[in-house]
Amino acid sequence: MSKTHLLSEPATLSPSLKGKARGHDLFTFLQIFEREGGIQSYVKDILSAYLALNAQPRADVMLLRDGPGCPNPFENSRFKFHYFKSQSEAAGRARFTAALLTQLIRQRPRQVFCGHIKLATLVQSFCQPLGIPYTVLTYGKEVWSPLSPREQQALQRAAAVWTISRYSRDQLCSANNLALDRVQLLPCVVDTHRFTPGPKSSALVERYGLSGAKVLMTVARLWSGDIYKGVDVTIRALPTIAQAFPDIKYLVIGRGDDQPRLAQLARDLGVADQVVFAGFVPTEDLPEHYRVADAYVMPSQEGFGIVYLEALACGLPVLSGDADGSADPLQDGRLGWRVPHRDAAAVATACIEMLRGEDRRCNGAFLREQILQTFGLEAHQRRVADLLQVSSPRPSPHPSVASATSYTE
Repeated sequence: MSKTHLLSEPATLSPSLKGKARGHDLFTFLQIFEREGGIQSYVKDILSAYLALNAQPRADVMLLRDGPGCPNPFENSRFKFHYFKSQSEAAGRARFTAALLTQLIRQRPRQVFCGHIKLATLVQSFCQPLGIPYTVLTYGKEVWSPLSPREQQALQRAAAVWTISRYSRDQLCSANNLALDRVQLLPCVVDTHRFTPGPKSSALVERYGLSGAKVLMTVARLWSGDIYKGVDVTIRALPTIAQAFPDIKYLVIGRGDDQPRLAQLARDLGVADQVVFAGFVPTEDLPEHYRVADAYVMPSQEGFGIVYLEALACGLPVLSGDADGSADPLQDGRLGWRVPHRDAAAVATACIEMLRGEDRRCNGAFLREQILQTFGLEAHQRRVADLLQVSSPRPSPHPSVASATSYTE
């Protein structure tokens, strides 16, 4: 049977899914392959770590909105994927729900990992009566506001709740009546084998007209609903930065419906020639783009900010907002500049300092070493292993595990 076998109604399940194996794990996600984003990247890193831990059992992975034809780098004898994408969202969810209940009753997994708060009430309603522990994975803004009473209950009754940063944990708990010690930290990770320092690509320098320039860079969605990313704030800072560095260029990587507004802002401020909109860049091409920059700038409000890790791993000085989850990748300012995220004057001052390169936070070798130790693949695997060791044998809804991060509050 193909690994991309599509589960449907319980009566059509294959014989391999029958019986009570009582040894495997079950993951449930909304979507991880047909869309790119922070949550999707976070989930893929968890699956990669799970595969790297040979002591972990096989696992079934149920995907509500992905189809069997999507590229999947995780096809492996230890993962069996079940896809439920449908032209009718209601039909897909009904099939997903029926298959989940069948899996839980017939397979009796040792634990369930719920990959999004929107699935948590469903998972809790099935797992709790069956005595199967479940862990809820959270990311950022989706849990920072008060959730419905049922979603809050699903969090409170979970065996564990994971999230990506201290800030995200604090927002989640404050908004949803959850004790801080009920949430464990599993931060994002960066592939330091791919994101490395290196010379500027002459082809990219020519493509974007960066010859002889000092280059600031941002990688972000340019959606009108995501102005918190701070691209407009950085554009507002450019006239001041240009007084110190007349050859400044600002390379903006990303696409979205807010680009016309940002381009008009640059024209209004007289810095249109300094702003380069590169559009969408495939993930595999990002390392080469980071290397053409002299500093990474994103005065944002992030749950964590994987892009900060990517830039730091490439040896770039980094600027972030000062009231969000970027405190973790920047280690409370030890590895970068943290400024009020809507303050163009503060952004300008920090950018000038970064471009002068006199601060230790501009030392690329130092930055990369710190990222390797704290946010590299090996460190991430150790964290996942520690969290799995705590969560897997315990049906109790109140485990306690210390954060595995190497910095303290």
